[in-house]
Amino acid sequence: MNTAIITFDTTTDAMAMEDFSKHSDVSGRLIPIPNQISAGCGLAWDYESDDKDGAISILKENNIKYTEVVVIDI
Repeated sequence: MNTAIITFDTTTDAMAMEDFSKHSDVSGRLIPIPNQISAGCGLAWDYESDDKDGAISILKENNIKYTEVVVIDI
C-alpha cells in the first residue's frame, strides 16, 4: 500500500497541519519521519492516500508550510 508523507521544516508547521485536519475533512495523522526519508523537524503527516498532487493542492490552498510530499510503500 502506498501513502503520501508530508514533511515539515519545523514542529510548528507540522502542528499547523494537525490543527487544519481537525477542522476539515482531510484525514491523516502526525507520525515520526519514516527511515526512508530525512527531513527537518522529525515529524511528518501521513496523508493516508497516495494522491501526491491532491496533498500539495490542499497544502498550498490553505497556506500550510511544508518541505516535500513523498509517496512511499508501507
